Amino acid sequence: MNVVDKPALETRGYVVRDSYFGAPYIDRDEWREKPYPHRNVHGGFADTDTRFTFYFPAEEEWGGRMYHPLEGAHAGHEEAFAGAMGALLGGLDMMVGLGGYMVESNSGHIGDDIDPRAGIDPSLYGYRASVESARFSKYVCKQVFGREPDYSYVWGGSGGGRRSPLCLEYCDGVYDGALPFMGGGNVEPHGTNSRVRSEQPFSFGSMFNVQRLLRGDKLDSVIDAMAPGGSGDPFVGLTQHEREELANLYRLGYPRGDEFMIAKPMGQIWLWCSIAGMLLEEDADYFANFWTQPGYIGHDRPEVVRDDLIDVKLPITRIITAQDLMGEEFAGAEYADSKAMIMLMASSSGAWDLPVAIEVKGLTGGYSTGCGVRIDSGAVAGRQLFCTRAVGDIWFCDGRADANILRFRGVEVGDSVHLDNHAFLAFCYAYRHHISEDPLNDFLRVDGQPIYPQHGVPVQSPLMGVPYSGQYEGKLLWVHHTHDASLWPPQGVIYKRAVEEAQGPEKARERFRLQWTQNAEHVPPMLLPTNPKRATTTWLIDYMPVIEQGLVDLATWVEQGIPPAETTYAFSDGKVTLPHSARERGGIQPVVEVTANGTVRTDVRVGEPVTLTVHAEAPEGAGTFTQAHWDLDASGAYSLMAEVAHGQTDLTLSTTTAFDKPGVYFATCRVRLNRHGDPSARRQVENLASARVVVT
Repeated sequence: MNVVDKPALETRGYVVRDSYFGAPYIDRDEWREKPYPHRNVHGGFADTDTRFTFYFPAEEEWGGRMYHPLEGAHAGHEEAFAGAMGALLGGLDMMVGLGGYMVESNSGHIGDDIDPRAGIDPSLYGYRASVESARFSKYVCKQVFGREPDYSYVWGGSGGGRRSPLCLEYCDGVYDGALPFMGGGNVEPHGTNSRVRSEQPFSFGSMFNVQRLLRGDKLDSVIDAMAPGGSGDPFVGLTQHEREELANLYRLGYPRGDEFMIAKPMGQIWLWCSIAGMLLEEDADYFANFWTQPGYIGHDRPEVVRDDLIDVKLPITRIITAQDLMGEEFAGAEYADSKAMIMLMASSSGAWDLPVAIEVKGLTGGYSTGCGVRIDSGAVAGRQLFCTRAVGDIWFCDGRADANILRFRGVEVGDSVHLDNHAFLAFCYAYRHHISEDPLNDFLRVDGQPIYPQHGVPVQSPLMGVPYSGQYEGKLLWVHHTHDASLWPPQGVIYKRAVEEAQGPEKARERFRLQWTQNAEHVPPMLLPTNPKRATTTWLIDYMPVIEQGLVDLATWVEQGIPPAETTYAFSDGKVTLPHSARERGGIQPVVEVTANGTVRTDVRVGEPVTLTVHAEAPEGAGTFTQAHWDLDASGAYSLMAEVAHGQTDLTLSTTTAFDKPGVYFATCRVRLNRHGDPSARRQVENLASARVVVT
């Protein structure tokens, strides 16, 4: 196929339904072989910052569907799923495999900035730009394939999970179904144009505070206590204030068993950097009162923050680009946490020359994470960024709007920066002073009266869209993760309540299902930092087969009326608890248990044999087991493969081993199942479990 031999695509006959948008235009129409052979159509709408890309496979590969993945975070890019994002979360090859062509939109804005003409209108960024782009794609599809798609689906995770329900709620028939995973936010009546109000960003402040207070050995002890075979008591050895802050973090919903991520903030610290300037403008009283008024830690107990304060001006001695991070100098493990997200950004946007970090010498003491970094002299004096992580004298930074797009462009060696973390330390306690009516916050009230002075629940960036309403036509399958340190389990129950209240229990059963994915974090394990004591892949799974299977099941629900499986769960004290048997739990993920000598912890001597046993169950209709692999030393290698007989839905396997060195070993078994029992097919849905072996 050669697009230049095809008639040019016509746009003049399309009539926009949303009057904000000017006429559509196409500025690229070409055949591309990567990331999968397709006709690539790029364009936008006149007089707006809205851009889109449509990906049409060969006609014989098209199954009559349209899939519209939504980018995470604040969005702002129309080709994310054609690059690294697609490779990680399922891009064009997955969409074609599911019978679809793919649509992408930048959600109405470029980068982390707003459309200057639209201003802070959250409806544009929440759904209107996406819906109009998808609607226009159908007009183009009719020219490419001779007909519009039979069925259309919108899906996405994180920020895409935040916005994909909005697209279904306000789509006017453009989509038939949605699959959000890891979404969240507040609820208001349908038709609202408010910005999202949520205390979740301030809950992240609680997480940062625990990391700040416990950094080092104390946090290691918490992680160990909550790991398999641990004591289960994370409070041992902590001071009164440390106990209080850790307990509050758990009450707010932090996922038990994922404590390692407290020390490795990723999306959470990005969110602080992206909203800090807005919070300082819109909630200035809080950040002033924290240090000056009774009822606030900064005023009442300055000793718990004093040693971590930073307020100093220093010269920049070096500027580091994304490309520089590829060099040998930055190959060490200490840089891995910062490099992962920067490499993803650079590979998606091509901005390898973007200056993302600076070297600043002369600082002693203080707590650098979240610290304000204000350019104080030179050509771009006044630009405000915040530190995502510092490694020695190297400070990685991000910000909002232009600061996100430009980072340190225009900055010169010798320019001065003002490092000031007063705002971040206040943010660490802001969860006490910004509580909603959600019962999750009842521990911060007595007889309905807040314990601490209140400042109201803050609004989020307009780029996050409008609140949910729970009112929609079509079908919606919500997937949430039990170990997500960026969108905690309490966020997973909000939309279910919204649908039931807006549509009633009967309609909710017709249109909504909720599935929990156990042992899944916010991003796939390959993007997560690795614990040197225990590989990340020995307690967290790759959840993308769950999402892909969910898209299959969503289409089956819409097109054939067969609803997807749902997960039974209990929710209390900020914690989601899943039943121990697959029959009771349901869903599509296997249930797994591992023991060592019959228990979750065994103590043995060097060379003494240990019998490891895994028991796994497949939920009804989820398929049969295809693979089982053991990892005996927590390296993540999974080098020992167990024999799995075809057609099994109940699996018990044992192996005997011995350890030749003293230490603590987490012996892990990862099992996979497939809907059709095919070990070579896509959608190998996995789960895992570990037992602790203490060797002396």
